[in-house]
Amino acid sequence: MNNVSQLQISVIIPTLDGGDVFADLLQQLSLQTVTADEILVVDSASNDLTCEVAKEYGAKVIDVARADFDHGATRSMAAKEARGELLLFFTQDAVPAGNDLIEKLIAPLLQDDTVAISYGRQLPQRGASLSAAALRRFNYPEQSVVRQFADREKLGLKTAFVSNSCAAYSKAALEEVAFFPEKLIFGEDTCTAGRLLQNGYKVAYVAEAEVYHSHNYSLSEEFRRSFDIGVLHAIENWLPDTFGRAEGEGLRYIKYEIGVILQQKKIHLLPLFFCRNFTKFIGYKLGSKYDTLPRWLLPRLSMNSGWW
Repeated sequence: MNNVSQLQISVIIPTLDGGDVFADLLQQLSLQTVTADEILVVDSASNDLTCEVAKEYGAKVIDVARADFDHGATRSMAAKEARGELLLFFTQDAVPAGNDLIEKLIAPLLQDDTVAISYGRQLPQRGASLSAAALRRFNYPEQSVVRQFADREKLGLKTAFVSNSCAAYSKAALEEVAFFPEKLIFGEDTCTAGRLLQNGYKVAYVAEAEVYHSHNYSLSEEFRRSFDIGVLHAIENWLPDTFGRAEGEGLRYIKYEIGVILQQKKIHLLPLFFCRNFTKFIGYKLGSKYDTLPRWLLPRLSMNSGWW
């Protein structure tokens, strides 16, 4: 039991061929000032040593077939099995930047019963491209904040933004909304946050709880990820209808990245910048109209091709 609280803490990590970075994550979790009471690793038939490494660190491994993995349902299954009242979710490639991550991440949940979710700051990994680093700094600024449903008038869709790459949940609050929605292409975290905000709960962004986590996406990957976001917003249309459209946040990010490019005097990156953001725009628009496209084409446009 952790001395900061009488609540038990469960860490849940979905994995698939986690490699060395997954081992780094487990190593950093073992060094925390507040350690988890249990670690549940939900593995989708890894071909490397992911399961063996997990067991070396005392984690319980739950096996799921790759074909059965579902962003929401798989996390819900693990959450229901977990014995902790506080549930911490990580992705296999999000590595704590300090040994007080858990302590800082759970603090808002311990201090305020109306906070249902807290999520940490994601820092760009070593070798991150300018665009990857700028996106992390835009989405995860230096200032912590607590958001509630009324903030949607000012913040729009950003109100419901969270990331299960590094997030802590009240299990009791999760139970109130039947855990995570199933059969989503992705975005189970944002949809759950939206439901919890509607129920009167708050979401805390904890800038002091830092993990290293970023991706250098290719143009095709940028397109496919944006396509999937468009699909999510089309299917779960209550989310943009309730909190606001994604386009406004996209325009704010474009202005932000242009400022970063100019500040760093890397004007030569502007053609790629415009190409990448146009690609993302087209991907999102096509995704939002996915039901008008040929069925055979959809998996080829998506980052989650198996979902189709």
